[in-house]
Amino acid sequence: MLLEFTTKNYKSFCEETKFSMLAAPKQKGLDFSICKVKIKGQTIKGLCSSVIYGPNAAGKTNIIGAMDVFRAIVLRGNIRNSEDKSSPNNAASDLELIPNNKSIDSQPVEFSADFLENGLRIRYSISADLGTFLDSAYPRRILSETLSVNDNMIFFRNEGLTFGNLSTIKPYLASTIVQNPENTKEIAQNSLNPEELFLSNGFKLILSQTLTKLIIDWFTNKFMVIYRADSMQLVKRFSDPQKKAVYIEKTTDEAARLFGINSNAVGYVVKDEDAEAKLCSIFKNSKNKKTAIMAAEVFESYGTIRFINIFPLVIRAIQTGGTLIVDEFDASIHPMALMSIINVFHNDDLNIHHAQLVFNTHNPIFLNSNLFRRDEIKFVERDNERHCSTLYALSDFGTAGAKGVRKHEDYMKNYFVSQYGAIKDIDFTPLFEEILANEGEA
Repeated sequence: MLLEFTTKNYKSFCEETKFSMLAAPKQKGLDFSICKVKIKGQTIKGLCSSVIYGPNAAGKTNIIGAMDVFRAIVLRGNIRNSEDKSSPNNAASDLELIPNNKSIDSQPVEFSADFLENGLRIRYSISADLGTFLDSAYPRRILSETLSVNDNMIFFRNEGLTFGNLSTIKPYLASTIVQNPENTKEIAQNSLNPEELFLSNGFKLILSQTLTKLIIDWFTNKFMVIYRADSMQLVKRFSDPQKKAVYIEKTTDEAARLFGINSNAVGYVVKDEDAEAKLCSIFKNSKNKKTAIMAAEVFESYGTIRFINIFPLVIRAIQTGGTLIVDEFDASIHPMALMSIINVFHNDDLNIHHAQLVFNTHNPIFLNSNLFRRDEIKFVERDNERHCSTLYALSDFGTAGAKGVRKHEDYMKNYFVSQYGAIKDIDFTPLFEEILANEGEA
């Protein structure tokens, strides 16, 4: 379960920005949105959902992009560029795209994730010098790297390496460090590389392969970040892709029928010439023979394809307690289908593993005090002079005073009269008046 994500100097987020999934104090009501977990006698209250609002180009996608980049860096274990360019988030592979493009001097880029996994509260953070925007030749280096477990520092890395109380993670330590701690720490110190993460290199190889695997597995399987949803494609791979076959997943097909697909089945087809499965509409002719037609090219609508692609990720999040973060989750999908998915995350009887759903949107229908708590509703606003984004929650306004936000207020109405900010007045009329005037002169 994600508790907090922090970034700094990621594109438009110039200053330190915290995206919190911790329940704000003194927020009452909608208790179905709260995930309560006890760690070492302390009850931690996390949110099971969050929705992000703001005008175009404010930075809503950037906060999700920052999560995606941090995940990519952790999984490859270094701050070098990646040869894999398949992600729609170019900054995940080409790190020179990360620093704010208005900065003249190099400023540190920072990422941090605070999460719960396997009964542990883990906070992992890095700070890196990546140079200035588009400077791909800059000699990059990790400035600092910190791992904490249950609020105890395990290691802190800057120019050197400092270890905390390792007894906190004793069950996870390699036998060599238990038998000869000082010698092992010295070897670890000598393993530092300015471009490589200590976590997935020296710490993994020398101190604790088990704890590193637990952390990497969380980033791999439970930190599910879908950047640029219009480019999202759920790729299915099977054990024997050489055999031509049709795979219809029962749950997804049933969900598709509830969504409105009644005339055909949907499934993934593996052809001889292609190792990747393709989403297809599956029809039966009069002789009961199956015919597969590429869904994206011929038959299904864009909204239907997006739903079929994303629904297995919803299932996976609910089954594993994952955090599903989607850019424009609601694009081309009917609000009733979205409401049903949100209600699954809000259902204590179904969301037994504390899964979370985070998405950004322009649809005001979710600005509803009966659907989301004030601490679940986030806003992103961008300063036109500094070109820097600010992230804040509706709960940050408090409940007292002229700007206070009280329970059961009309959030949608207040948002459209700019009571919360993060909205722009747009009037294209003068532009068209000028165009028509110029046509008259011609």
